[in-house]
Amino acid sequence: MANAAPHEQAQLLLKQINPENWPICIDQLPEGTALVGGAVRDAFLGRHSQHPDLDLVVPSDALRHTAHLAKTFGGKRVVLDEQRDIARLVLKGWTIDLARQEGHCLEDDLWRRDYSLNAIALPLRPLAPLCDPTGGIDDLKRGRLRAVREQNLIDDPLRLLRGLRLLAEIPLVLDTETGEWIQRHRQALVESAPERILAELQRLVKGTHADHSLHLLKRWQLLQPWGTTPQTLSKHDTTLLHAAEVADALPLARLINLISDDGLKRLKASKVLQQRCARLRHWILQAKQQPEALPEQERLQLHLELEADLAALILGLPMELQAHWLKRWRDPNDPLFHPTMPLDGGSLQRELGLSAGPTMGKVLGQLRLEQAFGRIQNRDEAVQTARRLWAEIEPNCD
Repeated sequence: MANAAPHEQAQLLLKQINPENWPICIDQLPEGTALVGGAVRDAFLGRHSQHPDLDLVVPSDALRHTAHLAKTFGGKRVVLDEQRDIARLVLKGWTIDLARQEGHCLEDDLWRRDYSLNAIALPLRPLAPLCDPTGGIDDLKRGRLRAVREQNLIDDPLRLLRGLRLLAEIPLVLDTETGEWIQRHRQALVESAPERILAELQRLVKGTHADHSLHLLKRWQLLQPWGTTPQTLSKHDTTLLHAAEVADALPLARLINLISDDGLKRLKASKVLQQRCARLRHWILQAKQQPEALPEQERLQLHLELEADLAALILGLPMELQAHWLKRWRDPNDPLFHPTMPLDGGSLQRELGLSAGPTMGKVLGQLRLEQAFGRIQNRDEAVQTARRLWAEIEPNCD
């Protein structure tokens, strides 16, 4: 595709993007519509998704055209920026953004974008050769990430972080001058909406090529207003983990190295994400690479709190311990790594004639500990142990 003539490139890209798979029809788009941004870039690189997010530029009236598409094909219109005339169509799991062209022509619009590889447009109505005024195609061929202009980064400081996110997702080399611009204006990132910053970070930490971006984030202190105190990154050896385990564990492990608990709160992270990160950070500090030295009650609590996210802690353990822990964690029947209650309160009441209350809570907690460490093997042993524990605990309760 890179060596094809301009009109052939457009045809090849259109075939790869396959508009017939879209939930809308191209002929329902206004004259002058062009596809821009990530869908064009990724198709050119041969990494196009079968279900991409679509960014469309229309000459005018983006809100009205989005409403028309929603009425014609169904879905929901979401107004993203009324003043700038930007809206989103959410339809059958697809996200389609329509934005009014900025400037007098498509080229003007592309010159206002962040990076050259995102400033390539494929005119759809009518189909025409790729529009590439900033040299994005050449940068893609060279594997280079280059900002269109310094002022464009200043106009939307989130683009400073987006550049490092693109480096994390695509094997690119950062243009030297662009790197200088990112460093020069890094303090402006605080002007961006916190939700947008977090969204970029969550994509960055999932990136296949994220290590270099993480190094630059720390080195250039882009995240200093929200970051953790250490300026060095923890090493994460993923050799022993399966691909699915890495996909779940590594982003979380990376995120707590970048953002503090307070920083996550100020970036408007969900309560669930804040809790996951806080628990993982707590137990990493508690374990200090020797989790098996923890007292039994603490060890059990670690597995209760981190059961689903335990691989993120395992990533930081010594290699010989990683193998042992992963083997046990992958066994759904391991009583410590996947703790359960051997008996519930109702069973205790029926089996032993006990009454609900604080004592029963203590008995149940101790039963779970005994089972986790292999001192209870079956239900009969659980009932016997419960009877003994009740006899020991009840007389000491007021």
